[in-house]
Amino acid sequence: MAFYLRAIVRVSVVILLLQISALAAEHSKLVPAAPVPPQIVAAKKVFVANAGGDERWYEKPMFSGGPSRAYNQFYAAVKNAGRYEIVDSPADAELIFEIGLTAPLVSVRGDVYDPQIRLAIRDSKTTALLWAFTEHVQLAILKETRNNNFDQSMAELINDLQGLSASSNNAQKP
Repeated sequence: MAFYLRAIVRVSVVILLLQISALAAEHSKLVPAAPVPPQIVAAKKVFVANAGGDERWYEKPMFSGGPSRAYNQFYAAVKNAGRYEIVDSPADAELIFEIGLTAPLVSVRGDVYDPQIRLAIRDSKTTALLWAFTEHVQLAILKETRNNNFDQSMAELINDLQGLSASSNNAQKP
């Protein structure tokens, strides 16, 4: 008898979970995607700003390339992508791409940090924050692996930006 009771409870739980999943999927279809700000859609010229590198380890840095590594890599990637023209002054830009590396302390035991590359997209006229992306850099013991993880996170950030540009280009089409 106990076996049948457990079987009935398990089947009931599975049915309940399936119903909840179906309702969640249906609800997600009802919520329309929020629009990409029109400044991002229309922009052709950008200024890339260096928000700095939170490099706490000057004697023994976590990554190669120093505190400007995120800026240098991001600048080169935006330039190579060809979607935006990089200008020398925020006054000449439609958007400001503010790129930086932060590494907040997440555990005092063993000094554990969570390195993150953050891109903030600002309107050049108002400096209002329009969009932001953050990619976490996976920690590793070997410096070479940490550098590879940094490169991978930067590539993901560039993909995020390209995805936003692609969605904004699709939003422009009738």
